[in-house]
Amino acid sequence: MTWRELKVFLRYLPHDSATARAVRGASPEEELWTLVPQLIAAAVDAIRENTFATIKLHGDPKKTGRLRPPNPIPRPGVEQRTSNVIRFGGKHGSGAKQLAGLFGRPAANQ
Repeated sequence: MTWRELKVFLRYLPHDSATARAVRGASPEEELWTLVPQLIAAAVDAIRENTFATIKLHGDPKKTGRLRPPNPIPRPGVEQRTSNVIRFGGKHGSGAKQLAGLFGRPAANQ
C-alpha cells in the first residue's frame, strides 16, 4: 500500500471506527451519543413534555397539582437543568429570598 492509498483509506474510515475514535480522542460515553441517539432523545423529551402539558392542562387540578415537568434524558457534556420555579407560600416560604437572589438584591424582610 502506498502512502497515498493509506491516506485515502484513513480519510474515508467510518466515523465510528476505532481509528477515527482514537484520532478524535473522544470518551466512550461521548461515542455512544452520535446524531441518531441525540435525535431520538430529543424526540422522547418532546413527547414527554407534550404529555405533561396535556395532562396538566386537561387533567383534574386536584390530581395534577403536584405534577412536575419531566427531566430531560441526560446527555454527555450537557448539564442537568435545574428548576427556576419560584414557589410562594406553603413550606417553601414567601419566595422573597428566591426573588431577591434572582435580581441580585437582598430581600426586603431581611
